[in-house]
Amino acid sequence: MTESAPKAKYRSDYQTSSHTITDVNLTFDLHETQTKVTAVSQVKQLGDESTLVLDGENVELINMSVNEEAWSDFTITETGIEISNLPQEFELVVENYISPSTNTALEGLYISDGSYCTQCEAEGFRRITYFLDRPDVLAKYTTKVIADKTAFPYLLSNGNKIEQGELEGGKHFVTWEDPHPKPSYLFALVAGDFDVLRDVFKTRSGRDVALEIFVDKGNLDRANHAMVSLINSMKWDEQRFGLEYDLDIYMIVAVDFFNMGAMENKGLNVFNSKFVLANDQTATDTDYLGIEAVIGHEYFHNWTGNRVTCRDWFQLSLKEGLTVFRDQEFSSDLGSRSVNRINNVRIIRGPQFAEDASPMSHPIRPDKVIEMNNFYTLTVYEKGSEVIRMMHTLLGEDKFQAGMRLYFERHDGTAATCEDFVCAMEDTSGIDLKQFRLWYSQSGTPTLTVTDSYDESAKTYTLKVSQHTQSTQDQADKQALHIPFDVELYDEHGNCFELRCNGSELNNVLNVTQNEQEFVFENIASKPVPSMLREFSAPVRLDFDYSDEQLAFLMINAKNDFAKWDAGQMLLAKYIKSNVSSVQSGGSVELPSLVVDAFRGVLLNKDLDEAFIAEALSLPSFNEVAGWYNTVDVDAVCDVLKGIKSLLADALQDELSALYQTLTQSDYSIEHDAIGKRSLRNLCLQYLVNVEDYQHLAEQQYRNANNMTDTIAAMSAANSASLSCRQSLMDDYSEKWSHDGLVMDKWFALQGSNPASNALDNVKHCMSHKAFSLSNPNRTRSLIGSFLNMNPRRFHDISGEGYQFAGEILMQLNESNPQVASRLIDPLLKLKKYDEKRQELIKLELNKLRSLDNLAKDLFEKVTKALES
Repeated sequence: MTESAPKAKYRSDYQTSSHTITDVNLTFDLHETQTKVTAVSQVKQLGDESTLVLDGENVELINMSVNEEAWSDFTITETGIEISNLPQEFELVVENYISPSTNTALEGLYISDGSYCTQCEAEGFRRITYFLDRPDVLAKYTTKVIADKTAFPYLLSNGNKIEQGELEGGKHFVTWEDPHPKPSYLFALVAGDFDVLRDVFKTRSGRDVALEIFVDKGNLDRANHAMVSLINSMKWDEQRFGLEYDLDIYMIVAVDFFNMGAMENKGLNVFNSKFVLANDQTATDTDYLGIEAVIGHEYFHNWTGNRVTCRDWFQLSLKEGLTVFRDQEFSSDLGSRSVNRINNVRIIRGPQFAEDASPMSHPIRPDKVIEMNNFYTLTVYEKGSEVIRMMHTLLGEDKFQAGMRLYFERHDGTAATCEDFVCAMEDTSGIDLKQFRLWYSQSGTPTLTVTDSYDESAKTYTLKVSQHTQSTQDQADKQALHIPFDVELYDEHGNCFELRCNGSELNNVLNVTQNEQEFVFENIASKPVPSMLREFSAPVRLDFDYSDEQLAFLMINAKNDFAKWDAGQMLLAKYIKSNVSSVQSGGSVELPSLVVDAFRGVLLNKDLDEAFIAEALSLPSFNEVAGWYNTVDVDAVCDVLKGIKSLLADALQDELSALYQTLTQSDYSIEHDAIGKRSLRNLCLQYLVNVEDYQHLAEQQYRNANNMTDTIAAMSAANSASLSCRQSLMDDYSEKWSHDGLVMDKWFALQGSNPASNALDNVKHCMSHKAFSLSNPNRTRSLIGSFLNMNPRRFHDISGEGYQFAGEILMQLNESNPQVASRLIDPLLKLKKYDEKRQELIKLELNKLRSLDNLAKDLFEKVTKALES
């Protein structure tokens, strides 16, 4: 970059605002290129500084007045405006123009397929008007929206509708009032012509809340599941957390162009259409479950994020980690707790652990940042939720809920910190969380190394536990953490020993607080088999030398389904690692009969839920396996994962085929039992297509499918196994669905992950498909993102062509949508995981980006850290 490099901001530098805004009255006269925004703000000086510094970006000032007098004592800067010689309290009127149609960054006010919508988190409101665009300035908003009535019959904003009327020239207006103080990032505006699904929810106190979901014309039949999910969310939050909704109306709007999944703006949630629209012909079971989770997540933010917001953006996990925990509990209470927990843990062990080991490693409460959008990460969200879950484990449900009540009592209507939350938990429970707080400030993934010994004469069993966290790029020195370590000990018959130490009974959760600790258990009649880190009680790696026999035993006898699954994953991990070494030495992929029999036992166990069996037989992803190595051999890992899948398919083909036929369903239902049966049946298909005699099943299922889940499963099987029918299925699907971008995203994702040798050429060809647009984040993530993240052999091809392609795309997105570019670049940041030649090829592309004169802050931060690594 030839311009001065962006500067980092530090959490330690936080200062309260020199001024606050108590009330703001906004008027929007909508126009594609010249929307006029009038902001009337009631401002108070808080300290000695009379100069008011407002944030602003791509805003054209028209007029400014203070207490109804024209004001000229201001200076426009690169980042906003500085207004001088102001009184201590005053009314500030700012009039400005913005251009929604040219706003390709999709931050602030922009146009999505002809509708106006906003995205203001984290710092998008400054693209609307000059303002104190920071989360600790909370104001009451009144918003008047003016637009052409024919083109934009629906004019929406936060709060309750208080006025509407007709204006000259075919225009109309609607005025909204939000009685709850909120920061600018929670502001929302939508204008368009939609189909609307309506319902009513009666709160526990007897109030009727109007529910409205706005979707593009013709999509009304795809909004029903979102409405059901919303009602279920409202019921659940009342029942589990005692939290009731607080406005007269709750609105959701689905838009096609959106950088994120959804946004919790107070009373007016703007959603990526991916997380609203579904019917059995267009959406898979995974889509249905994703909608349920995201609808829940954004609704739960009403209290954990809106009523109590974060003081500064370094505290982002205060609202996001807590709300992810809440949405995970919601999904678990409504569905399969074990399957939900498995899926959550897969995210931690795969991409989150990889993030911990990358140049962008950071604690869940970061200490410094250049571009805040870069910290909307798996660490802040998913690891943040694990930190909340550990507190829940340590306190128990009753004390945790008491802590939640005290948290709201103390901080409702304010901007709080992570420390405020921990203090509430500590104060209600009486449990000392001083050491536990290190989870908020320390980055990286701890490893628990465990050894055991049994004293037959004393009947004692000892677990020696040591913890270690490797240095990360942002932190060299690490301290011992407080780690809840959930353990059970089994006798040879599968019964649990009572845990006793020094004559006292222990619960299953041990407190690991030192670098090295010993736990000596008494009255253990025989050497036990330990089940450790049950329910993934902490986001750590476990290093224990299990024998194959012990793991096979736990797969059968563990009392908890998660522990059964985890034992199977550890058994697979042992043979993935040994086979990688074998392949690197020129050997073949092999599995002993004990391993095959253990998985056969799971497959045939009629006491297990079908959805769980499907998870138990799913291999770990390439990305998770890559995390086991300092330097990953891409081709060897790909060969081994493919080889193990083929070996299991061949050995279990009779059982897989019988289950596949047995689990056929004539009617489609999204009941969890039906979803589980489809999940297992389609898992069987994924294995069976690796056996020649069963490859016809993929095309047969595609032709006979009466729902999108089975359709995509058939295409996915044909795609991953490179079957001869693959192309005809892909062509047929494209011809049927090319008019619907959201449905085509599934097709683009398969094209991106296609393992064929010409995969990159195919991806480039798909970019000219009529349904593809690089300006649409969903299309880009589906095609380009899947190639970069889900096609390791082709993306990491030793020719470097995959890296060069990624660099070219990132340069284009740097100009149009830096947020999307910043998310796509992540696979290149992990260059240290690969051999020297690949590292040099990746560095070449990163250096090209760094040399750009206009490199966006989003990319600058990541590129710089990666090259410094």
